[in-house]
Amino acid sequence: MIMKKLFIIFLTLGLSFTLANAQSNFTSQLIGVGVVVKDLDKSVDFYVNAIGMVKTGGFSLDADFAKRSGLSNGVPFSVVVLKLENSDQANEWKLMSFGNNPKHKKSTHVQDDLGMQNITINVKALNPVIERLKQKGVKFLGDIPTPLSGDRFFLLVQDTEGNFVELIGPK
Repeated sequence: MIMKKLFIIFLTLGLSFTLANAQSNFTSQLIGVGVVVKDLDKSVDFYVNAIGMVKTGGFSLDADFAKRSGLSNGVPFSVVVLKLENSDQANEWKLMSFGNNPKHKKSTHVQDDLGMQNITINVKALNPVIERLKQKGVKFLGDIPTPLSGDRFFLLVQDTEGNFVELIGPK
């Protein structure tokens, strides 16, 4: 009986170890998302001064690297890195601009286009964010704020390029 229990314990530990290692292909648990924008300064202003993100860095890629890497067909560009907090444990929201005006229809609803459509940001308090968004003249979508479970509420806006930004938290 004891041997059977030990076998079950070792089997469980081995399975747990195997499942934990199944995710070991990655060197980080974080995801960086790159978003192409028309006006880099306007987008940085929205995310920093209306949403509340912090600018943590940035870099430029020259034409040669942009082409060799496959990121562009030789068009140089700049990237501004934003995070929810200045921490190594925070995901990167990378805004980039190519200095052109691409033709892309702005979505009215999430189902209007393919690809990445929205981000969700959990906040400690919605009211300060709502006030900043109002000061910036950002249009609110739907009822604001929409009640969720408990003391949490949901707020939906669009950034300067039309990407949907979900904000969730208590008032």
